Amino acid sequence: MQRLHAAFGLLIGLGLCAVGGHGRAADAYPSRPIRLVVPTGAGGVTDILARVVSDKLRGALGQQIVVDNRGGAGGVIGSDIVAKAPPDGYTLLMVFPSHPVNPSLVRNMPFDTVRDFAPITMVGTVTQVLIVHPSFPARSVRELIAYARERPGQLNFGTVGRGSLGFLSAELFASMAGVRMVHVAYKGAPQVMTALIGGEIQIYFNVPITSLPQIKAGKVRALGVSTKSRLAIMPDVPTIAESGVPGYEVVGWNGILAPAKTPRPIIARLHDEIVKILRSPDVVESLTAQGVDPIGNTPEEFAAIVRFDVAKWARVLKNAGVTPD
Repeated sequence: MQRLHAAFGLLIGLGLCAVGGHGRAADAYPSRPIRLVVPTGAGGVTDILARVVSDKLRGALGQQIVVDNRGGAGGVIGSDIVAKAPPDGYTLLMVFPSHPVNPSLVRNMPFDTVRDFAPITMVGTVTQVLIVHPSFPARSVRELIAYARERPGQLNFGTVGRGSLGFLSAELFASMAGVRMVHVAYKGAPQVMTALIGGEIQIYFNVPITSLPQIKAGKVRALGVSTKSRLAIMPDVPTIAESGVPGYEVVGWNGILAPAKTPRPIIARLHDEIVKILRSPDVVESLTAQGVDPIGNTPEEFAAIVRFDVAKWARVLKNAGVTPD
C-alpha cells in the first residue's frame, strides 16, 4: 500500500510539474522571434493581412514576427510545415479560404485540417470582385454568361490555386450560371492580375484590396461582387446575385492557427493581442477601406467555423462535380 501511495504521489507530482512547465513557458513567452507562415505568395490579401498583424504584434509581444511565404499546392505546403512544427507558439499559420476546402480537393492530405491545428482567431472576412480586361466584350454579368455559353471551354479564369477563394467563386459561378470555363493556376495574386491585364486569362475573381487600384487605374473592369449586398467602397458595382445569378454568394475568411497541442495560455496570449490589433481604430479603418471586415472571434468560435466550412465546401464541390486530385 505504501508503494502504491508513493507511486500515486509521484504521478501527481509529475502532473503538477507538467502543468507548471506549461505555465512557466507561457509566462516567459515569447522569448525569441515568432515565425508566421503564409501558405501563398507575396502580394495577395492573405500576405497583406499577415503583415498588418505581424507589424502590430511585434510591438505588443516585444519580439520579431517573421513572415514566411511558403506558397504551393493551394496552401497545403505551408500549412504542412506548421502542422508538423513544435507546439510552442513560435510557428504560426495565416490561412486563407483553401484551408477548409483542401480536404475535398487533395486526395492524400499530409495533415488533418481540424485535428492538427489550434485555432487562435479569425482575422477578417473578404468578398470577391469579378473583374475582366477593359476590352472584354461583356460589360455585365448577364452579358458574360451569354458570351460564355456561346463559347463553352474557351474562357479562362485565373486563381492562385485550387481551393482558393477565387477558385471557389469561379466554380460556384460556373455551376450556377450553367457555363464551362477553364481554370489556370498561378503562383500568387500579382501573377494572376498580370495575366488578366496581359490577356492570358479573361476572368478573375479577386479581393477588393488588390482589385481597387487596378479598377481605379482603368486596367481592369468590375462586373459584380460576390456578397448579397453591394460594397460601400464600390457602390456602383452590382452584386452577382442581382445581375443574373440569383442566390449567388461567396464570402471567405483569413485566420491564424497554431500547431495542435499548443499550450492554452499561449493561445490565449496570442488571441488577446491579435484581437486588440483588429479592434484598433487605425487597423479597422484601413482594412474596411480595402474591403476586409475585421473579426477577432474566440478560438472556440473560429474552430466551429472551420469545421462547418469543411463540411459545407465538401457539399458544394461535390454538387459542382469537382473531384480530388
